[in-house]
Amino acid sequence: MFIIYCFRRSNFVSSHDEPQYEFAMNVEQRIAELRELLHRHNHNYYIKNAPEITDFEFDALMRELQELEEKHPEYDDPNSPTRRVGSDLTKDFVQVAHKYPMLSLGNTYSKGEVADFYERVKRALNEDFEICCELKFDGTSISLTYENGRLVRAVTRGDGEKGDDVTANVKTIRSVPLVLSGEDYPAEFEIRGEVLMPWSVFEQLNSEREEQGEQLFANPRNAASGTLKLQDSSVVAKRRLDAYLYFMLGEELPADGHFENLQWASKWGFKVSDTTRKCTTLQEIYDFIDYFDTARKELPFATDGVVLKVNSLRQQRNLGYTSKSPRWAIAYKFQAEKAVTRLNEVTYQVGRTGVVTPVANLDPVQLSGTVVKRASLHNADIIEKLDLHIGDMVYVEKGGEIIPKITGVDVEARFLLGEKVRFITRCPACDAPLVRNEGEAAHFCPNEANCPPQIKGRIEHYVSREAMNIESIGPETVELLYNSGLINNIADLYRLEPSDLLLLPRMGTKSAENIVAGIRESLNVPFERVLFALGIRFVGATVAKRLARAFITIDNLMAAGIDELTAVDEIGERIAGSVVEFFSHEENSTLVQALKEAGISFVVADEVLEGKSDKLAGKSIVISGVFEKHSRDEYKEMIEKHGGKNVGSVSKSTSFILAGANMGPSKLEKAQKLGVAIVSEDEFLAML
Repeated sequence: MFIIYCFRRSNFVSSHDEPQYEFAMNVEQRIAELRELLHRHNHNYYIKNAPEITDFEFDALMRELQELEEKHPEYDDPNSPTRRVGSDLTKDFVQVAHKYPMLSLGNTYSKGEVADFYERVKRALNEDFEICCELKFDGTSISLTYENGRLVRAVTRGDGEKGDDVTANVKTIRSVPLVLSGEDYPAEFEIRGEVLMPWSVFEQLNSEREEQGEQLFANPRNAASGTLKLQDSSVVAKRRLDAYLYFMLGEELPADGHFENLQWASKWGFKVSDTTRKCTTLQEIYDFIDYFDTARKELPFATDGVVLKVNSLRQQRNLGYTSKSPRWAIAYKFQAEKAVTRLNEVTYQVGRTGVVTPVANLDPVQLSGTVVKRASLHNADIIEKLDLHIGDMVYVEKGGEIIPKITGVDVEARFLLGEKVRFITRCPACDAPLVRNEGEAAHFCPNEANCPPQIKGRIEHYVSREAMNIESIGPETVELLYNSGLINNIADLYRLEPSDLLLLPRMGTKSAENIVAGIRESLNVPFERVLFALGIRFVGATVAKRLARAFITIDNLMAAGIDELTAVDEIGERIAGSVVEFFSHEENSTLVQALKEAGISFVVADEVLEGKSDKLAGKSIVISGVFEKHSRDEYKEMIEKHGGKNVGSVSKSTSFILAGANMGPSKLEKAQKLGVAIVSEDEFLAML
């Protein structure tokens, strides 16, 4: 039976009097006692699903603690259970750099691709390994940092390198422990997971919004993500978000096994899915996938696949990462759900690079928890292949359950043949004749200097978080600035003054000052992100980083030809041709000059270049095996930093193989046949 603790009053008058505790020490002890009790009962209710007291009793304890904390602020604790209710204080989210990058996972949609992943791991490790299978939660990623058993920070994924500090909001999620149980946790560690909105909460929330005439959330993922970014944490608390934790990082983790670390995390109070399994064969992985492809429909939350991870942390380090995702993990996405609906119209959108995308406008249909009204038709070839006619009943599905697309036509449902859908020949925005390059599927508008959607799209890309990160400017502001004639290209942003902006509708003094301050702050963005922000076709963030590190300055890059560009690791002829084409236009050279004059940096920073050398210049190096002192990715960075080139396969042009333990037998055999030198880890480090 649960006992409510009581303290004697010194001068009892009535039940409405404020309690007078006999000793100050008793107040401090009672506060600590209440906090411990509430943390425990919160865990029993939200994690173990085994409450020991009634809601009434829990609320009574909470009220007592709230009253004591109000009267005795000297005993304040940011991780008190009372912080679960949130605050109505509004604040901006501060961006925090991730100690460990939060990369996305590579996706696969077939068992054949799962087998390919399994075999790649097997060849790379050349030793026994386990695969941890777990559900892929369809929510929003979160990173939690604990120090001495207490939650100190909660950060969103953001761009993978930095995210928003949402600690106040996360503290309202009852399944996230504010204080850990036990005493055997590391002094400091990070644990990652997914913030979810359960189906029951989602449906109730949308029902309430519908009654109030508010816009409905499209799906639980969007609802969870939007809720987590609200600036009123008291509203967040009312949304009843949930969280499952699935990955731990740190210097002193209790075990080498990922699965085993999750079991420890569960003991410390974290909500860890009990569906996770360790598998040692491909068939066991298939069995897990098959079971949850059906069972997921009965789960209380949305899930769109299964995540496969190599269990050993040592083996994870040796497998390393690509530029975008870990080599030791992959996501298997369940087959998309399908629906049938009517095609009413095809419209066309112009992107920032001029690519014209056809969009199908449909009768609304429910699909994977979302009301779908529009779907991409991709290009002219897809339209022709589908033989689309207006009024057709079409099959719609979500590719990876994210982007709706039309996959077929119910020809038998035709009773009156509508107009055949034919791809347009002129730009819907500026009327320029569309162009389609040989070997490419897309049509594009070549009028990049005067086509409004392209101009606005380039500016939106430039100010985006991944590029120049000018947070004070969003798509609506770009539209307003462009339509008013204040800007016609990205360089015009740096000529803006608050007085210019005050002429715009609904623009206040503070907003105008924030916009200009955000633009000025972007002058500190490093060269590689500036290069990405220019919006050169096929030059994403990773490619921009490679080009910046290879050419050091924008002037060197602008002067480079196809041969020089393709000499850079992972830069092919398509990317090289696009870079040369971009800088061949006078307006782009003029744009770069204007940005230089505004103060934008087009040179790689000295701290990035520190330690750079040409000790491996001209050498093509293959990495193979398992290493002790550094990961594969660290060795790849060393090779590039010292002028070498990473290559994936052994050939006559290979300078040497950097070999660790359990080197791949096929690479060893080919190296011996071609006479390619094999260099050990210690020998390689000695070279540098």
